[in-house]
Amino acid sequence: MNSELDYSLPPAVRRIATAFRLTGWISFWIQVVLAVVSSLVLLFALVSIGARTAAGGANAGTGVGVLLALFGLIAVYFSIYWAFRYVLLGRRLRSRDASKRPSPKDAVQLLRIGILISMVGMLLTLFGGQALIGSLLGKALLQPQGSTVFIPGNINQYVEAFDIFIVQANTNTLLAHFVSLSATLWLLRTVNRA
Repeated sequence: MNSELDYSLPPAVRRIATAFRLTGWISFWIQVVLAVVSSLVLLFALVSIGARTAAGGANAGTGVGVLLALFGLIAVYFSIYWAFRYVLLGRRLRSRDASKRPSPKDAVQLLRIGILISMVGMLLTLFGGQALIGSLLGKALLQPQGSTVFIPGNINQYVEAFDIFIVQANTNTLLAHFVSLSATLWLLRTVNRA
């Protein structure tokens, strides 16, 4: 039955529908994995930052960086939803009824919105990364050079592994946006070549 459907569709539509379904699923799952890992790390970071603030040792740059990273992560979740919409569009393109198939204009519009979501998310994530790296640089510059003197009450002045963990979560978010943007641009190329 599937072979009958394939023969009734024009080859260009069949190729575009397959590209939307396959690329949508690949983009969806890669982004889900990266978003879940980043979410867990940033959730842990929020708890830790709350404890640091209560102790009076939080760095303002870290808080702003984590907030922007969270906004970038929210954009990844929108992008995940949008990748699933690519899968649904691929299914609709395979419809036997030509009137139910979306027009190329609708597909291009969907792709443009996907590009916009990825670009805004990347921008927010990059700003968050800059704030986090600036915060880490400030901590590193304030550390005593040469022989290290440990001051027990002032542990937050040192760069900790936890700080690098937040940067890793931000980098995962940035990679998720890159995957989304790459997939969307590839689909746009596929649609334009048909």
